Amino acid sequence: METDIELCDLAAPAFLHALPALLEVYAAAMDPLRKQITGRRTIMGQHARNPRFHSVVALAPGDTAALGFAYGFHGQGGQWWHDVVTDELRARDPTAEQRWFSDSFEIAEIHVLPEWQGRGIGRRLLERLTAVRGERTAVLSTYTGPTAAHSLYRSYGFTDVLPEFYFPGSPHQPYTIMAARLPLRARGRRRSARRSRA
Repeated sequence: METDIELCDLAAPAFLHALPALLEVYAAAMDPLRKQITGRRTIMGQHARNPRFHSVVALAPGDTAALGFAYGFHGQGGQWWHDVVTDELRARDPTAEQRWFSDSFEIAEIHVLPEWQGRGIGRRLLERLTAVRGERTAVLSTYTGPTAAHSLYRSYGFTDVLPEFYFPGSPHQPYTIMAARLPLRARGRRRSARRSRA
């Protein structure tokens, strides 16, 4: 079941202004330790300074409170996530780095408030976020396992590049690194209509 929502594109300055509210969405969706929120705010602020940053926020019609958000940027050497992942790829599958990361859009975050999940909002955010990208591929990381997020990404053609990967500082949480060709194509499903908020 899809919910009627409005999508609003935010450039970096507007994203930074909205960051406190977006962190509330992140905290509700991910349930991190409270002490980790400050660090996440710093990381998200740094991400907004990366090249070709783009974010999308989901809003209920006529409301200004965020139901969800997504953002990403052009991936390149010198960025922590990009360097950690490509270093591991060089050790495991050297051809994969060139195939997936030579011209990539890094999807850093997609989150929806728990009470609004399961209504197609994450799908709409993913479609809108990637629709105007000029990169050859999109790349991301997600928890390993049969999660709703993993299923969503697979439905758009994402494939597992590193199926079980541990980031430095997270030795007990396996992630899957996924990648897909752009533009994304929904498999076995009509693309949902987009509404934009001026």
